[in-house]
Amino acid sequence: MFKLILQRLGLAVFTLFTVCVLVFGVTEALPGDVCTAYLGRDAQGIRLDNCRQARNLDQPALQRFADWGKGVLQGDLGTSLKRDKPINDLVSTRMRNTAVLGLGAALIGIPLAIFLGVLAALRRDRTPDMVISGSSIFAMTIPEFVTATVLIYVFAIQLQWFPAVTTVRHNAPLEQLIPNIILPMITLALVMMAHILRMIRSAMIDVMAGDFVQMARLKGVPYWRIVFLHALPSAMLPAINIIALTIAWLLGGVVIIEQVFNYPGIGTLMIRAIYDRDLPLVQAIALILAAVYVACNLLADLSSLALNPRLRSAR
Repeated sequence: MFKLILQRLGLAVFTLFTVCVLVFGVTEALPGDVCTAYLGRDAQGIRLDNCRQARNLDQPALQRFADWGKGVLQGDLGTSLKRDKPINDLVSTRMRNTAVLGLGAALIGIPLAIFLGVLAALRRDRTPDMVISGSSIFAMTIPEFVTATVLIYVFAIQLQWFPAVTTVRHNAPLEQLIPNIILPMITLALVMMAHILRMIRSAMIDVMAGDFVQMARLKGVPYWRIVFLHALPSAMLPAINIIALTIAWLLGGVVIIEQVFNYPGIGTLMIRAIYDRDLPLVQAIALILAAVYVACNLLADLSSLALNPRLRSAR
């Protein structure tokens, strides 16, 4: 098991390094830079040269990559070229806002998806199963922005229960931010539930047909004890990776939702950084999201190793 853990850790480090190289290379390949975006029609001659020199854009790409990588290892993500502020300060509150949104969606969506998945499996091919399965397939096929638009129309425009867009600043206290996260949180929860629900349903059907469940029934073990204390933990094993990937998607794929609701999160900041050609900020955000994604996958792998006896005994 220790060898497998080392392999997972090594793969995680290699993945992050590869992401660093790809992110830097792709952003370097983009046309223009922050100086051409900032100066506009005046991006020529000595003004353009002075702007690039002031931001170290006149140095070779490999030198800038080495300086950037050295700073990342020291916990310094660099300085925003457009905003002329430390990137650590720019992303801290934005990551807090995105984390609050993602955590709220996960706390709602994951337990509800598990409950509905179990219910659908126990009522297989009956009305509850058909309704839940049909709704989940429908939710998986509808784009996030469509779901968000429908929720805005119903709950913000017609019922006027929640604000349609976020109007508070990115560094507002949490008590001011929370009323603005209800609709985007529900949108994310609905989207993430569908994938987890389908996996739980399939796993529960397989587990409930297993020999140990049949034996427990013959011994007179109460039905709900079999379901929640024996079958569900076994069904959760294949669903762990799906849950981890979904949580990673909540932080990395939340860009569309944040744009629709004008939510001051990391996704909105990244879109603005791309528009401004603020490459260090784009690189930093991409690296943060990749690190979250890798961390979630690593946690899922370690959880599977800890919970699955066959994997623990593997060499």
